[in-house]
Amino acid sequence: MIKQLINIGFCLALLFCISPVLAQVKQPAQLTRELKSFDKKLSKAKMTFIYPIGFKEVKAVDTDSYSFDYGVATPEGDCEIWFKVQSQKDSWTNYLKAKNDNRVVHPDSLYNEIGAAQAKAFKGDRAPLERSIPAFTLTRYNADLGKTYLVNLPDAPQTKHYKYAMVVVMQKNKTGVALAVCFANELGPGFFKNLNKASSCLKFNPS
Repeated sequence: MIKQLINIGFCLALLFCISPVLAQVKQPAQLTRELKSFDKKLSKAKMTFIYPIGFKEVKAVDTDSYSFDYGVATPEGDCEIWFKVQSQKDSWTNYLKAKNDNRVVHPDSLYNEIGAAQAKAFKGDRAPLERSIPAFTLTRYNADLGKTYLVNLPDAPQTKHYKYAMVVVMQKNKTGVALAVCFANELGPGFFKNLNKASSCLKFNPS
């Protein structure tokens, strides 16, 4: 089980990778209002987004507990990914304040605070399984720090009744933080198949 979860974390880290093979993939023909807004935030965070093949746009989630900038899903509805990015200049401290957390957080630890807060906000029935993303993996995405959190989800409309959520957070120091959450109902072959479809999404720009 642990080996499987490590593989899941690694594959989800690929959500932040742009492979050279897909570097020429264009955005959808229809540049929606949501995608335009997301593009502006990506620019501030100095990131690039390549639209994943085989996915469609879904409405970004906005609840009292959490909000995201952009969302995509498979046509079959068996996998959904939500994204949130923000520059360090804009300060993710506001994200913590929204949760009535008055601590002073060092900028280099913001990614950990954000990832853990998001995993907790999903209100899983047990503590999320937390893993650090290896340094050799982070360098592929021009990131400095990162973690994954696997959450067993309660049956809730806010998360569209999905059973599992993998929270992936990466940070480039003095630049920004990116959060991606992948939802699924099973962690078997179908899960990895969908991850392969979304293997090229986000990457920090080179320094």
